[in-house]
Amino acid sequence: MFKRVLLTVVAALPAGLALALGLQLVASRMPIFGGEAARQAAQVEEVLRLVNKYYVRDADVDYSRLTESALDGMLHSLDPHSDFMSRREYGDFQDDTRGEFGGIGIHIEMRDKRLTVVAPIAGTPGDRAGLMRGDQFVRVDGREMDGLSLEKCLELLRGAPGTSVTVAIHRPRTNETLERTIVREVIKVQSVREARMVAPEIGSVRILHFGEKTADEFIAALASLESQGMRALILDLRDNPGGLLDSAVEVAQPFFEKGELVVYTQGRIPESREDIFAEPAGPRRAYPVAVLINGGSASASEIVAGALRDTRRAILIGEKSFGKGSVQTVMPVRGGGALRLTTALYYVPSGEAINGRGIEPQIKVALTTDEDHKLAIQRNRLPVMTPEEFRQQFGFDPIEDRQMTAALDVLRGMMTFDEREGMARQ
Repeated sequence: MFKRVLLTVVAALPAGLALALGLQLVASRMPIFGGEAARQAAQVEEVLRLVNKYYVRDADVDYSRLTESALDGMLHSLDPHSDFMSRREYGDFQDDTRGEFGGIGIHIEMRDKRLTVVAPIAGTPGDRAGLMRGDQFVRVDGREMDGLSLEKCLELLRGAPGTSVTVAIHRPRTNETLERTIVREVIKVQSVREARMVAPEIGSVRILHFGEKTADEFIAALASLESQGMRALILDLRDNPGGLLDSAVEVAQPFFEKGELVVYTQGRIPESREDIFAEPAGPRRAYPVAVLINGGSASASEIVAGALRDTRRAILIGEKSFGKGSVQTVMPVRGGGALRLTTALYYVPSGEAINGRGIEPQIKVALTTDEDHKLAIQRNRLPVMTPEEFRQQFGFDPIEDRQMTAALDVLRGMMTFDEREGMARQ
């Protein structure tokens, strides 16, 4: 049974297949491999036995600890997204897919070997502490981040609600290093927010991430806006770092005909291609759509944006997206841990690869650093505050969202064109 997580496929594999992939070699002396693989496996086992027997500090040589470190190092050497998860780390991963965990509330990514903020989660401790897209972690509770895996970094950032963590971050856009002490909370991530009419006949929906309930919430939001007279939609995917692949497909498919290609994956061999087609529950929604994206729009967001752009179902407005389009297959193994291995890349319907490239909008509206910072605060906080409360807390008046304004202008033009075309056909 596969559960495809944003650019991650979670699969329960038979123990034999997991072992055939080279996991937990030391736990078994069965002749799994032949030839060179068997010789290398024997060498790994010999090193583990020697370290366990002779290393100077006895507390550091537990076989489980050594094995986890060896596996993590082996996989992390392949690419930043391949790693080994211990039982506890795998449990944290499963919490993520359910949309609830204890931490500071940020989405992070390894970029150029630096732990980087993709986007803070609205209303969380990390958001309130002022962490911004592009911030790079230097230290966590005094521990340097250089050389640590993504999972180890997550382990340091997470913790019981009510405990605090002190982080030092480097902000490349201003070339300053900042330190913040943040109190952890239980992070419950909302999927769909700000479903509202933003102009006559134009609605807007913001999706924060793609979770298990996102598609249902999105369809309900569309139905509500349509009942209010919506004839065009702004889909705001800015600073949306991703989520479940199936959810991304389900969000896109109301704008597709049944059987149309939404996205496909391609692994190392030609036969590994998998096409994912739309299966909408009803007729295609054919009204004009504008999708807002920026550098914090990643993974599932890029799949939705790319699919709608390639099939001419939407106009993309904003800035180039993040560029995370690799498939990680997660394979549970004996002992409760799991292997996460990059096995394929995602491609939008035109055949364009997402990974390392991102999605380019048709209408580029670049924001200044100051605008980007202020609008990130506005999007997260203004909907739940009065303008006066906002001004008192953040020290500035709300500013124009030029990307939203551009989307409104485009949709008004498309609606006017559709009206004229309709009149010409009469």
